[in-house]
Amino acid sequence: MNERKLTEYLDSLLKAGLPSFDCMVSKDHELLYRHMGGFADAGKTEPIRTDQKYLMFSMTKIQTMTAVMQLVEQGKLSLEDEVAKYLPAYRNLTVREKDADGKERIVPADKPLTMLHLVTMQSGLNYDLHRPGVDRFLAEHGGDGTTRELVNAMAESPLDFHPGTHFQYSLSHDVAAAVVEVVSGKRFSEYLAENVWTPLGMSSTCFCKGMNEGVEGLAQQYVCDNGDIAQIRPMEPSCDYQLAPGYESGGAGLMSTTEDYAKLADALACGGTGADGAQILRPETVAEFSVNRISGASRDELVKNMGRRGYGYGIGMQVLLEPGRLGTKAPAGIFGWDGAAGSLAIMDPVNRMSLVFAMHVRNCGYAYGVIHPALRDLMFED
Repeated sequence: MNERKLTEYLDSLLKAGLPSFDCMVSKDHELLYRHMGGFADAGKTEPIRTDQKYLMFSMTKIQTMTAVMQLVEQGKLSLEDEVAKYLPAYRNLTVREKDADGKERIVPADKPLTMLHLVTMQSGLNYDLHRPGVDRFLAEHGGDGTTRELVNAMAESPLDFHPGTHFQYSLSHDVAAAVVEVVSGKRFSEYLAENVWTPLGMSSTCFCKGMNEGVEGLAQQYVCDNGDIAQIRPMEPSCDYQLAPGYESGGAGLMSTTEDYAKLADALACGGTGADGAQILRPETVAEFSVNRISGASRDELVKNMGRRGYGYGIGMQVLLEPGRLGTKAPAGIFGWDGAAGSLAIMDPVNRMSLVFAMHVRNCGYAYGVIHPALRDLMFED
């Protein structure tokens, strides 16, 4: 890694309009690099701190998949299990499809929904946060509901396609979190606290609320108009993926710090063992994250709909498959994911390296198309 080039690139982002950032790179449990810049407030009076909090959005999925694979490792869950085994509401699913004349019809799903369909985003679910069942349940219960209650309500809507036939980014990992609750007998937050946060010393990670006003240390959140990094404006600290006060979104609900997330990324890059020796997963289980599990139409849709050229998708994270095609020195098999406000985690199990990057700007396509690939390449720059 060339620290000078990485620093120059990160600093250039501030000049381009990014309000703030924090970036950490670790290897073999040792911090190789950290650089941060910008301000935590819209008035630019409070420089970013080492313990700054960010809404992590879809980087939550990394923790949800860690929880799922812990249960798989313990023999309490299988990726081949039908979801209905744990959530009966998913037993008789239907699918919305069109006939030859373009007329829509609702038909029974041609196969049961499995855990593998959930973790690989091939479930047929979508990211409609106002599905009729969810809105109905909230209206009937004073605007509140638990994770399992609202996930069950999601099953009332037809799937967009038969399970396993396409890739579509969706609420699949929220459903996976509800399964973790059923299998473990704990609230999702309790499970993560006992099995991920406490063992790794992640003391600043928690589930956020729909509105996070007054949270001490939370960086100002921004939104990028028209996806242009030069058109960034402050917005409220909301997380619309937290559907109710009692809901814990396994797909997008966590608040954390760069330091906390770096502890998890380091553990996953080092065979499932944290810096203090806590083993959250076995090396052979972590190796499963480097395996691509989609092909055909699903792989094409990952590229077409999410721009992930050269990547596959495995257990809830992207997997680099064709580094030569991208002109990067990053090795095949690195895995990771990002969040709706631009955060990013990359784990390299071969070199036992990890990178965690935090920013706090919603709707910033520049982050995914430009910043994240650049950070990946600079992570392995000579």
